[in-house]
Amino acid sequence: MGQLVDGVWTKGSVGAARGEGSYKRQQAGFRSWITPDGAPGPSGDGGFAAQSGRYHLFVSYACPWAHRTLIFRELKALAPHIDVSVVHPVMGEDGWTFAEGFDGATGDRLFGSAFLRDIYLRADPHMTGKVTVPVLWDKERGTIVSNESSEIIRMFDSAFDALTGSRVHYWPKDLRPAIEAVNDRVYPDFNNGVYRAGFASTQAAYDEAAPRVFAAMAWADDLLSRQRYLTGDRLTEADWRMFTSAVRFDTVYHTHFRCNRAWLRDYPSLWGWTRELYQMPGIAATVRQDHIVNHYYRSHPDLNPFGIIPINPVIDWDAPHGRG
Repeated sequence: MGQLVDGVWTKGSVGAARGEGSYKRQQAGFRSWITPDGAPGPSGDGGFAAQSGRYHLFVSYACPWAHRTLIFRELKALAPHIDVSVVHPVMGEDGWTFAEGFDGATGDRLFGSAFLRDIYLRADPHMTGKVTVPVLWDKERGTIVSNESSEIIRMFDSAFDALTGSRVHYWPKDLRPAIEAVNDRVYPDFNNGVYRAGFASTQAAYDEAAPRVFAAMAWADDLLSRQRYLTGDRLTEADWRMFTSAVRFDTVYHTHFRCNRAWLRDYPSLWGWTRELYQMPGIAATVRQDHIVNHYYRSHPDLNPFGIIPINPVIDWDAPHGRG
C-alpha cells in the first residue's frame, strides 16, 4: 500500500514500523463536521449543513472502519439522503481502486475516477498522507468533510434527524461516559489489536499484541453474559464499533492475522451478541464476507504472498442468537 507525498502517489509497504516491529495506525487527515444547520462542530469548522443529496460516501465493504459508516447510514435511514460508491476489495500497489470487476464494487459514481487517491487529490492537490476509507465528500464545496469513521458515525447519529425524523440515538448524552469507557478498551485491544498482531514484524511486538486481543474478547464475553449490550440494556455506538471487528474475526483475523488462540464462536455470549446485531434489520446487507476475505488474503503480500484464500469455516449468521 502506498501513499500520497505532495500530491504524488508513492508505492510502499503497509505493516510494522521499521526498527521496532510494531504496527502504527496513521491519524485521519480530514476532520470537519456536518451539523444540522452548518454551525461549527467539535473541530470548529462550520459550513457543512445537513442537507439531503449534498454528501457522498466512499467506502469499502472489506474495511471495518468504513463498515461502521455503512451501518449508521442504514440505522439512521440515511440511504435516500447520502449516496455511496464502493471500491474494489483487492488493494494493490495503487491502493484502493474503483475497478468494477467484483460483485458489489460500484466504481466511482460521482466522478468516474480510477483510484480513491483521485478523490483525495480533488480536495488537496498537494496532499501528503495515506489514502483510506471511509471518505465523506461534500458535493457543494467540492471537498472532503471527513475520513475519520468514529466522527462520521457521530455526525450520522444526530445531524440529519430533522430530515429523517429519527429519534433513536447511539451516542446518547447520558451514556457517553460508559460508551467512551468501552471504546477505550475495545479500540486498542480489539479493533486495532488484531492489526497490531497481524502486522507485527517481530516476535516481541506480536507477543505484546495478541494476548490483549483475547483478553478483550473474554472481557466482552463476560460483560455480555450479564447484560444485553456492552453498556447495559441499550444498543449504542460501542456495540457497533466492536461488531465490525467481531464479524470479521473467524474468517480473517483468526488465520490471516495469526489471532488463533480461539475463535469468536468459542465465546458464547460474544458469539450470540454478534449474531443478534447481524440479524437486525438492514445490517446483513452491509456485511459482505466475499469482499472481506478477498481483501485481506489478496491485499497483503507480505503476509500471504500467493494470495491463497483459505477454505474458512462455514458460519450460519442467521442461527438463533439466544439473546432474547
